[in-house]
Amino acid sequence: MGSSYIVEARHLTLAYKKDEPVIKNISFGVKPKEFVFITGKSGSGKSTLLKSLYAELPVFSGDLRVAGFSLNGIPRDKKNLLRKHIGVIFQDYKLINEWSVEKNVMLPLMIAGYSKEICKAQAHKLLKHVKLLHKAQKFPLELSGGEQQRVAMARALAHNPLLIIADEPTGNLDEYSSSVIWELLKNVRLHVGSTIIVATHKIPQTLGVDYKQYFLNDGVLNEVS
Repeated sequence: MGSSYIVEARHLTLAYKKDEPVIKNISFGVKPKEFVFITGKSGSGKSTLLKSLYAELPVFSGDLRVAGFSLNGIPRDKKNLLRKHIGVIFQDYKLINEWSVEKNVMLPLMIAGYSKEICKAQAHKLLKHVKLLHKAQKFPLELSGGEQQRVAMARALAHNPLLIIADEPTGNLDEYSSSVIWELLKNVRLHVGSTIIVATHKIPQTLGVDYKQYFLNDGVLNEVS
């Protein structure tokens, strides 16, 4: 594997406790603009693997490179730089309940130091994409679960990330919100050129794009042909 990969893992092992590996000696590569699904039953290690990709969980052994950064012992300043290239969509949304919908979406751009005008314009553009511009001044707890996930999606896309990581992004959602999210992921890959990595129990049958699938079972990753 070479630098043509946006994610490159070699003999990667991940663990929360020293003698209890959750991810066991896996190697894989993801190329720019690929759409990748990581499937597997609950407890197979999908969320653990995703956490390592945005440096939330340290590498226990082996090598991991993401967006040109080595994640082996990555220092905090490099971690912050890495995350400027990544958009993360969590299953439990992780919105700031005291902030308006608009301000939640502006957050990554505010961190990156953009002017308030640019932050607001980009937030409105994305809220329009997720069909929630009319709720820009509402607060997260005034929205349904599906609407909250669509706000979280808009926030993850705010800074046009190289890589989007989504953990069960449609797991708890109604059909309409699920379809909005899959369409948006397809469009951002097409128009922004982002690479998409999604952990899910179930790949949508009507996705309509080429994708790569890996199956994670008891910490071991295999590509599904």
